[in-house]
Parts: sequence; structure tokens; C-alpha cells
Amino acid sequence: MSKTSIFCSASALLALAGSALAQPAGITPEMINTTLPVEGAPLAVAGPHPVTSGPAFGSPGLMVFHPSDLDAFPSRDTMPVLAWGNGGCGIETARYSAFLTTIASHGFLIVGTTAQPAQEGQQRRQATADDLRAGIDWAVAENARDGSPLRGKIDTNQVAVMGQSCGGFLSLSLGGDPRVDTIGMFNSGVQPPNPNAPAGRFPTTDAIKDLHGPVLLINGAERDFLTPASHATYEAITHVPAFYGARMGAGHTATVFHPGGGEYANVASNWLRWQFKKNAEASKMFLGDDCSLCVLPTWDTESKGFGK
Repeated sequence: MSKTSIFCSASALLALAGSALAQPAGITPEMINTTLPVEGAPLAVAGPHPVTSGPAFGSPGLMVFHPSDLDAFPSRDTMPVLAWGNGGCGIETARYSAFLTTIASHGFLIVGTTAQPAQEGQQRRQATADDLRAGIDWAVAENARDGSPLRGKIDTNQVAVMGQSCGGFLSLSLGGDPRVDTIGMFNSGVQPPNPNAPAGRFPTTDAIKDLHGPVLLINGAERDFLTPASHATYEAITHVPAFYGARMGAGHTATVFHPGGGEYANVASNWLRWQFKKNAEASKMFLGDDCSLCVLPTWDTESKGFGK
């Protein structure tokens, strides 16, 4: 298995100190928008379920993705929950629709945030971990609500939180919630706390101790300015299993806006299928020195804590 030794760069530290609404010093839009070229890249692999998406019932600040035909749940398939955090901690999840639709097509309910109808004097804000927590709360309530088409269909005992860039910070913030079984941080990572700085709204490595399930860390390798922080976060995890993957040449935005979310959607889908549906084929992407990502020349990977 290949190893990566990456040191934290000044630009990564600056990125973690700032917010996406106020552009961090040293981080340019060009750095953020680096992507893997679509031509020749692996295609997203959809699951067996057509997907419906739209506003969450009774919660105008949330949107959901789930299989359209619910007859298979829960008798022949499970529908675990994924709460998703957007890049830049943006409110609007719709731009990730293709990526999230691919994941949902494998039999998952996904909850993200969306902008509410504009109110006079209301300013656009960033999403928070509390917004994603509200998404989990909604799924639990909807699973029990009389008259809901999702009643009894959602596996609320299997919950993941994932996010991209700033959304990855939110997944770590929410990882200590006892309902959250696994988290995924895409193009994201945190730094140790600075004792000389005031408390910020984003987590530091102090939050790692509260995690109680496996962690997936994926980045865009040398073109992704948060790769050093991603690897440092992996190194700081010592008490739960973790998988680290750097996709060569992918950059910070990587493949999330490729058709169907591209290669990143396959990684996220297989991780969730392995963790929640115990799918042996999906687990081969991550397990062992000869895992399917590990042997690809386009990936640099590490893992720990999964056993043999």
C-alpha cells in the first residue's frame, strides 16, 4: 500500500482560519475550482433505484433525495441516512444533485440544506452542523410520521454525515452525535487548536476524540490545497478505523460536478454500501493492500484499524 508524507502548508492553515463567505487570504477561486478533467475519467456507477428529490416535508430549509419506488424498503433493501454538507458550507445543495443522486440510487436517503424563501432583510448564511443535525432529526421524525410515504422505510439506526471542503468540517463537528455511525471528509481536514486564538466555528483535531465510527478521508492530491490538512487529520485519528485516499490530479473540486458525481460518487457509494449494507463487493474498494483503490496508479492510499 502506498504511503503519503505531506506537511501542512501555510495556505491550508489560512483556509482553515477563514470562511467561504469571506475568501481566505492566499486561497483563490482558481485553487478552489481545480477539477479532474472529465475526458477519460471513470464514470459514476448508478445503483438499481431511480431517484426522487425535492423539499423535505414540513422543513423548508431541507431537501431530500431517495429512491422513487419505496416498495423494496425495508423488506428487500435498507435505506440508511446520509446528511450532506456542501462545499463552502453553502446552503444550496441542488448543485450537488448529480453526485447525491448517484449515492441515493444505491438505496440511501440523503438530507441536505436548501435556501428558504427570501425574507426581507434576510442575509444568505453558511450552513452549520446544527443544520445537518436538523436533517437527521427530520429523517427520524419522518420515519415515524403517520401518512408519510417514508414511514417505516428509513433505517434511522444507520446514519452517516459527509461533506466536501467546508462541509467536511461540519461532518467532523457532527461526528460525535451518538446517532452518527461514520463520517466522510472530501477535500477537507482540520488542524490542531491554536491556544492563542479565539474559538472558531470550525472544528480542530480536538473533535477527533469524539468520533466513534470509521472515517473516510478523500482529497485531490497535489492540486488540492487541503490535501496536507486531510492527511494530517488521518494521522491524528488513532482510536477508530480510517481510510485515506488522494486522487492524483483531481484538485479541490475533483469530480463532484462530473456527470453523476464521477469517481467521487463511486467512492462515497461503495463506502456507505460497505458500512451499512455489508456489501462484500463494495468493501473491496477499501480493504487490504490490494484494495481496488490501492492498486490504481491514480490513487495514493492508506488505511488503519480495519483488521485483516
